[in-house]
Amino acid sequence: MENNVNNTPETIEDEVSLNDQIIVRRDKLDALRAAGADPYEITKYDVTAYTQDIRDKFEELEGQEVSVAGRLMSRRDMGKANFIDLHDVQGKIQIYVKIDDIGEDVFAEFKKWDLGDIIGVEGMVFRTRRGEISIHAHKVKLLSKSLLPLPEKFHGLKDQETRYRQRYLDLIVNPEVKDTFVKRSLILRELRAYLDSKGFLEVDTPILTPFEIGASARPFYTHHNTLDMDMVLRIETELYLKRLIVGGMDRVYEVGRIFRNEGMDPKHNPEFTSIELYQAYTDYYGMMDLVEEMMKTVTEKVCGTLQLNYQGKEIDLSHWERLTMVDAVKKYSGVDFNEVTTDEEAIALAKKHHVELPEVPSKGAIIAEFFDAFVEENLIQPTFIYDYPVEISPLAKRKPEDPAFTERFEYFINATEFGNAFSELNDPIDQRGRFERQVAERKQVDPNTKAQVDYDYITALEYGMPPTGGLGFGIDRLVMLLTDSASIRDVLLFPTMKPLD
Repeated sequence: MENNVNNTPETIEDEVSLNDQIIVRRDKLDALRAAGADPYEITKYDVTAYTQDIRDKFEELEGQEVSVAGRLMSRRDMGKANFIDLHDVQGKIQIYVKIDDIGEDVFAEFKKWDLGDIIGVEGMVFRTRRGEISIHAHKVKLLSKSLLPLPEKFHGLKDQETRYRQRYLDLIVNPEVKDTFVKRSLILRELRAYLDSKGFLEVDTPILTPFEIGASARPFYTHHNTLDMDMVLRIETELYLKRLIVGGMDRVYEVGRIFRNEGMDPKHNPEFTSIELYQAYTDYYGMMDLVEEMMKTVTEKVCGTLQLNYQGKEIDLSHWERLTMVDAVKKYSGVDFNEVTTDEEAIALAKKHHVELPEVPSKGAIIAEFFDAFVEENLIQPTFIYDYPVEISPLAKRKPEDPAFTERFEYFINATEFGNAFSELNDPIDQRGRFERQVAERKQVDPNTKAQVDYDYITALEYGMPPTGGLGFGIDRLVMLLTDSASIRDVLLFPTMKPLD
């Protein structure tokens, strides 16, 4: 019982057209149904073992009967015996099927099965003379018919557009893709485990919200028929989570789906997953410490090392630099905004250095533009950038010693922002003013905006919110980093795509 036949293409499927292959497969299904053997009527098949488990426990299972199920992915025809490869959730295994073992009639039907069919096999675990762990089949059963042929099996499914649109096909033909999504699940599990170990409580907050808040992110709108009102898909989970801090839930987090009606590129998808967390009685320095420990802990558990190779760049997560935004701008542009006292001076510097002026050209907003122009592209190794201008930080607490800046940081890896954190603003009077100013600026730029101030959140703050540190970060970018994936679409099972029609 030895497989000594080359894995050559099946001549029928290589020679006939796609339409002919589909017709042949449908004819086979019709014949099965006519014979009372409709595979789609099968409701259950008992699986007792999986491919990798069989390999791992071979000494224990050798000579034992097992029942496996999966997709028929290749066939080596030796006349009265076949070697086939069966792929299941764990991998693949070779199956030896011989006419004398399963009977002439069953073997004849088995020979008609197509690549891609879902099958069940009962048989004995053994090792071939060449050392390959295999199953000697005693029973075979067709569990589901594949009516469409798989892509050409030697080159797989290479077209990126098709891979994203038909992820199910991508997973069938390129099984290594599944490893990315298995790791994604593991990353989420380890993030939750870390936060749970620190006493955080996972909660859920509304995805549908009653109006658009004044933040800069553009929302998606929908309509609630029963209430006859427009509603908004959330652009963040922050304001609801901080209401819980007001209510006495001192450490909370949410793994939440976020929706932003904005551009698409390798780092952005209109819907994405974030984690936001809030901890009472700490500040943004406490959040920095949490981020660094969390990133090290999760990366070590998922990847086994803190030294990563991401798209050809060596990233060392064992060391994190900390710079204020002003110091970072000075380091990479040579401009020291500590010496700038007026908006007019800042505007002049922006023009001199060919930096784009923001819609409202204040000193703080111009510092942020300098950061975008000169700094971010240089932040390859893990770096905290902190003390952001108040103009771009409407929810962060002002620095007592310099109210033009806030206790806010973002952290960057490979010139990409990974997360955002504050010492949360808990002054309801200051918060009301910032919200109203933010909405007014939005209306100045876009008179048709539907943005409103969330006055209920102001009411919550008026009952008193303790000093609080908050953090939000995207899961998708973290998965990209830890799986060495170049595009966010590579780590989303079903990325947003424009319909072909």
